Amino acid sequence: MNDLGQDLDLRLVRYFTVVAAHQHFGRAAAELHVAQPALSRQIQRLEKHLGARLLDRVPQGARLTPVGQRFLPRAQALLQAAHQAELVVRDHAETERIVVGYVEDLVITAAVRELRRRFPDAEVVTRYLSCRDVGALSDKRVDALITRTPLPLAADDVFSTPLYEEPRMLVVPRGHRWADRASVTAEELAGEEGAPCAFETPEWTSYRILGAGVPPVERYEDKLELVASGRAIAVLPVGDRRSSLRSDLVTVPIEGAPPSQVVLVSRKGDPNPMIRNLRQAAEAVLATSPSHSATDPPRPCPATSPPTCASSSTASRARCRTQS
Repeated sequence: MNDLGQDLDLRLVRYFTVVAAHQHFGRAAAELHVAQPALSRQIQRLEKHLGARLLDRVPQGARLTPVGQRFLPRAQALLQAAHQAELVVRDHAETERIVVGYVEDLVITAAVRELRRRFPDAEVVTRYLSCRDVGALSDKRVDALITRTPLPLAADDVFSTPLYEEPRMLVVPRGHRWADRASVTAEELAGEEGAPCAFETPEWTSYRILGAGVPPVERYEDKLELVASGRAIAVLPVGDRRSSLRSDLVTVPIEGAPPSQVVLVSRKGDPNPMIRNLRQAAEAVLATSPSHSATDPPRPCPATSPPTCASSSTASRARCRTQS
């Protein structure tokens, strides 16, 4: 029996599309930041509402039923229509509002707090973005984005403001030949093979996995597990503290690697005045806070672009391998 007398919950529809994209309840729960049992219950609520099973659990994860396959494109269209309706209202709303996206390891609390202090009547929303959300800025799900360079976005379409930069560090398992080193050089990493990225835009990630024969993995925790098991090593910005939560991993500073640059990005020509206000607040607090680096305070980003892989020298190739 279904519940067609009630309105369809768009949140449940979104949960369904994420599970369908991953074909796995565990990975979908991680992206949605909900517990897997809770996600399963929400999918069951949706199925009860519709009166049909949409997903089957299989040993590999989850598989769409024939009904689920028919419902998926309509669910995606429904979510898109709701998003477009929200944009229309926002474009004509008088209340100052901004949605700030942030990625991976970055903590933007100080900038958001400062923005709210300066504009207490404005609505300031934050949204965590995974590596699957590379289109969040261009399709207006967020108004501004705080992220690391390089960006999978056309330079002609965005306005970028440098905030700060951080040195790189190497993450290795305890017992690794470099675990007791005071530092390693970028040249020493030149011979390490880069692991493939699970997505078409590897520049979106703020880390680099090095190791021969390492399979592409999506979740950050799975990447750390590869490192802890001795199958790979990782290059991260020193501000990424997530690896420090594991006692079986060791961090080593890298000398000669280009720094990781953190920037604030918005769409060119966006008339929202809160974007300028966010930029000023972020520059005031993020570029001066000593909390970004485990060793040194953040340095302002230089005006020049970071090194590219155009050079054929060993040192240049090593530096490129350590870029995000």
